[in-house]
Amino acid sequence: MSSKVPVLVTGGAGYIGSHAVLALADAGWPVAVIDNLTTGFRWAMPEGVPFYEGDIEDAALLARIFAEQDVRAVMHFAGSIIVPESVENPLKYYHNNTAKSRALIAAAVTAGVPHFIFSSTAATYGVPKSSPVSEDSEKAPINPYGMSKLMTEVMLGDVAAAHPLNFCALRYFNVAGADPRARTGQSTAGATHLIKVAVEAALGKRETVEVFGTDYATPDGTGVRDYIHVSDLAAAHVLALEALIADPAASVTMNCGYGRGFSVLEVLDAVDRVTNNTITRVLSPRRAGDPDALISDNRRIKATLPWQPRYADLDTIVTHALQWERKLSEIRGGG
Repeated sequence: MSSKVPVLVTGGAGYIGSHAVLALADAGWPVAVIDNLTTGFRWAMPEGVPFYEGDIEDAALLARIFAEQDVRAVMHFAGSIIVPESVENPLKYYHNNTAKSRALIAAAVTAGVPHFIFSSTAATYGVPKSSPVSEDSEKAPINPYGMSKLMTEVMLGDVAAAHPLNFCALRYFNVAGADPRARTGQSTAGATHLIKVAVEAALGKRETVEVFGTDYATPDGTGVRDYIHVSDLAAAHVLALEALIADPAASVTMNCGYGRGFSVLEVLDAVDRVTNNTITRVLSPRRAGDPDALISDNRRIKATLPWQPRYADLDTIVTHALQWERKLSEIRGGG
């Protein structure tokens, strides 16, 4: 078992970051958080976790955090994630996701931080020629979001070759669900994640759910995606950190998914089933750049880490998302 070194989580007040903070804290790792709270929430932080409100391109602040917390590893979640926005405003994405990552990596190198885990994305693959998609598949992003993440992966590879730092880049597929104990969840207003949108509709926060495209080459004509429970994803980050500490010379890039997919209609059916309700579906034309199916080949992460997903069940993911959505209404006073 590796020694539990102090970890700095960037974007730790956001959706995936806050689950990683819980996973680390639950397992006894010393953890601190930096978040500028543009999309994160201060209340998503557990009691007792040192919190710094600020930006990851603030070199002086990072130097202070690294010194005060004796940081030995970084988990980097901070960034912008909305694909259509990245097409409309590419410079925002190259700034937030690439330039700021460069600043963070530089600060880590200066402080001698030896381990770095990066929140990457299946968007680095673009529209894959085949599915499931493996880590060695062609990287051909079709939007600035995917490209901004891929550029950071390349940067990490070059930095790891030149400095005593090893890294793990985890390429996420469709992250969904919430902490099973409802301590945190997807809280961003106007979120675009299908399961989040669907549970909002089920609770009357939206009137309808739009289904983009019904003519895909899939069994029911709607897009098929690999949905991974956010707590299983957070657990993978902790295991990846242990692997980096155990072998400081090795860096690795891994897909994070279950290796099976569900269509848009199957997801909506699951929400109907769990809520015993019927969501109104609006069938719309497909969006540009959406592949028929995007499913992870997850053999590498299964071979590399002792990762055993605990919540790889669509109804469980929906149940936890729904539980959180109800709690969020309470937090916001009826939402």
